Amino acid sequence: MRDTFPLLLETDFPAIRRSKLETIQANLGYRCNQSCFHCHVAASPKRTEEMDWQTMAQVLDLARRHGVQTLDLTGGAPELNRHFRRLVVAARELGLRVIDRCNLSILSEPGQETLADFLAGQQVEIVASLPCYLEENVNAQRGDGVFAASIAGLRQLNALGYGLPSSGLVLNLVYNPLGPSLPPDQVQLEAAYKEQLASRYGIVFNQLFALTNMPIQRFGSQLISRHQFADYMSLLKGAYQEANLAGVMCRSLLSVGWQGVVHDCDFNQMLGLQLGGEGQSGSTRPVHVGDLLEADLAGRPIRIADHCYGCTAGQGSSCGGALGAAEAVELQPASS
Repeated sequence: MRDTFPLLLETDFPAIRRSKLETIQANLGYRCNQSCFHCHVAASPKRTEEMDWQTMAQVLDLARRHGVQTLDLTGGAPELNRHFRRLVVAARELGLRVIDRCNLSILSEPGQETLADFLAGQQVEIVASLPCYLEENVNAQRGDGVFAASIAGLRQLNALGYGLPSSGLVLNLVYNPLGPSLPPDQVQLEAAYKEQLASRYGIVFNQLFALTNMPIQRFGSQLISRHQFADYMSLLKGAYQEANLAGVMCRSLLSVGWQGVVHDCDFNQMLGLQLGGEGQSGSTRPVHVGDLLEADLAGRPIRIADHCYGCTAGQGSSCGGALGAAEAVELQPASS
């Protein structure tokens, strides 16, 4: 896999600083039942890394001490971590809003037969990946049979009340482009998703989040191999919207890796960019979640590189979807 990291370090992206910490996003490991080409953590069934309970307990302690509102669980497939359910129960007992970033097909995996019932019982919010409402597009990106498993998972969640307005069980979907282009308008795309999923499969959901593909890991490597990296970066930079800076997720979020090392965002984690902070530019020791229990994070600088343009291009992109309403721009494939 060809690394884009050296191509991203030199940047003219504007300096930004942290505000109050509201969300901790914990990557519980890289093991997944899928191997998607756009996956920025390069997850797969062959990966073995996973967060241990001691680190999870420190994450919960950090959340309690800082008055964090949300624990956002990701992976890989976070549900494959052996301590996933214990962590969810403990977080809910602390009064935390818990989000599970679910790939839907995990609900059909052997050993996960009670997963949907567990999530509903704990009132966990589900953010589910579904890159398209068309079977051929989903299977092209995620593998044969994934679309059928995803639809089965959505029907299972709907049957428990997820996505129904009166249930209180939140089901949001995630779209990301199949190739090197910016997502279309999130509002219009959500309307299309709702109409198509309802008419074709009788499925309902709450919101659609449209995310931009980041030029890192598998997707970045593919861009280099297809001679599209420079064009994609030009697209992101050309669509930069200053107004999106105020809403980028790194201002109020900390990303904790499976070993407990903390970064400004999930993308920085995958690039190995250390947490920003005064006087840290020469430090080589990673910042661990245990180092921040008493720390004041507000006002600290955020580590930036050229991939940050992915969060501010067009309508903007964050773990909660679009940040603004700027018009999306399409990128034509680069000639090889």
